Amino acid sequence: MKETSLTDPIGQNLIKLIGNVCFSIFVFSVLIFTVIAITYQPPDPWLESSRALTRAFTEVENATFKTDNSVVNTGEDLVAVPPSISSTSAVTITEAAIEKSEEKIVNSSSPLNCDDAFKDINCSDPHVLIAIQKFNPRVFKSIAFLEYQIPVNGSKPNECDVAWRFRNKKEKSWRKYRDFRRFRLGIGENCSYKVTWAGGWHSGINARRPRSRINSTRSSGATRISPAFRDDEINDTIPTVGSEAFKKGRYLYYSRGGDYCKGMNHYLWSFLCGLGEAQYLNRTFVMDLSICLAANYNPSNKDEEGKDFRYYFDFEHLKEVASIVEEGEFLRDWKKLDRARKKKVPIRKVASYKVRPMQLKKDKSTIIWRQFDAPEPDNYWYRVCEGQAAKYVQRPWHALWKSKRLMNIVSEISGRMDWDFDAVHVVRGEKVQNKELWPHLDSDTSPDALLVKLRGMIQPWRNLYVATNEPFYNYFDKLRSQYKVHLLDDYKELWGENSEWFNETKLLNTGHPVDFDGYMRVAVDTEVLYRAKTRVETFYNLTKDCKDGINTC
Repeated sequence: MKETSLTDPIGQNLIKLIGNVCFSIFVFSVLIFTVIAITYQPPDPWLESSRALTRAFTEVENATFKTDNSVVNTGEDLVAVPPSISSTSAVTITEAAIEKSEEKIVNSSSPLNCDDAFKDINCSDPHVLIAIQKFNPRVFKSIAFLEYQIPVNGSKPNECDVAWRFRNKKEKSWRKYRDFRRFRLGIGENCSYKVTWAGGWHSGINARRPRSRINSTRSSGATRISPAFRDDEINDTIPTVGSEAFKKGRYLYYSRGGDYCKGMNHYLWSFLCGLGEAQYLNRTFVMDLSICLAANYNPSNKDEEGKDFRYYFDFEHLKEVASIVEEGEFLRDWKKLDRARKKKVPIRKVASYKVRPMQLKKDKSTIIWRQFDAPEPDNYWYRVCEGQAAKYVQRPWHALWKSKRLMNIVSEISGRMDWDFDAVHVVRGEKVQNKELWPHLDSDTSPDALLVKLRGMIQPWRNLYVATNEPFYNYFDKLRSQYKVHLLDDYKELWGENSEWFNETKLLNTGHPVDFDGYMRVAVDTEVLYRAKTRVETFYNLTKDCKDGINTC
């Protein structure tokens, strides 16, 4: 009996000790899980974490952004957009489709007479189009051909002009571009047509579709004002709302904050935060089309206000994939509705970014009005999406494409090199002057050093496009001894007074000419660079200096 009384308390104490240890482990595990749940950042739309994308696109440092002359990647550079998203989607014409069309033609029409076939070519003959469709994919391997027009007569009896729409395989959007070329035809096997010669980019002028002219007038003097053309494939008109539709809508309105006149990367990071919050709240985002372009993109080295969003980005695509309303239209309809009704439109004013999107999810107000009146950096739009909000609000990068007008220039430059070119990206500018951060950059990008490096990577006498911020045009003349060198300034007429770009942007700017500014230049340079067959980078191929300075590799 005494032994039992002695051992029972020991057993009970041991059981209690084990229970306390297990409970402590359980509590500690719950604590760890809670911390992980709070700090975890889910993947963003294109398979990278938002933290990684923040580093890649913006380089956040103390809630402000480093500004440089780089161009942020947009939706068409990052993730393929399903054709169903875009109204301009089309099916690529494959070899199998061409063979199927040829079989139909053979079965439904009489065969060609070899004696008479080339005395007077009928360009509208389906056999002609089949010959051109077979030829193009073999020559232009980087192009996906989408649809052809019926060929028309060229300048000689054995020549035909034909237009088609295409997209570049390296561009992940499904926008269509247009080319028209002249082809010389000869006789092939089995008495069929074959292409013996093809003209250059836009050489088939008889197949060019006439564009509609807008307000073509003469000035009071002898000089004629260049006619304004509208690209019928671009619809970036501002949509109207109307009072009745306004009543039924729910809106998220951001007042202008400290992001204005910051670098374009900063602007986009903030803009997509606002658009992402609107989508999370299932509201229409009120959008200010006016952009202030930061000084580092302007030759004057001054901020320039009054730039139009549509100069830089594809407003038509944005309208298709996101619910937006232009700020001017929104304010007009708001005032009209307030005047027409005794009861004012319900508004929820939010004074601080610290009021998170999750707290506004159930708000029934017609307008949620975020106001950014605090001093910097607390008046930046992107602060709304920081912290826990990053788990709920995803930036819709797929909604942001570069302007089709700029991309038309990219296609024009690439097409003039027949889509068969290599490119080198030469970063110089202010960085070569900062020897502390980039001690070798100047010497590593000197003409002699460039020639030595490129000889080992690019075959001689290839088309070589040089994308650069080097201001002196003749700096790369030594490369001309080995390559057919192309620079952006070789194509100035594409944004000059007689260009489509000039006339179309002029229409957007109420009849005033638009400067082809620094951001546009880098955007075009970058996109041409992406389309090269071989791409040589400054901070990967040309120099051992780090992209962001010493010890940042």
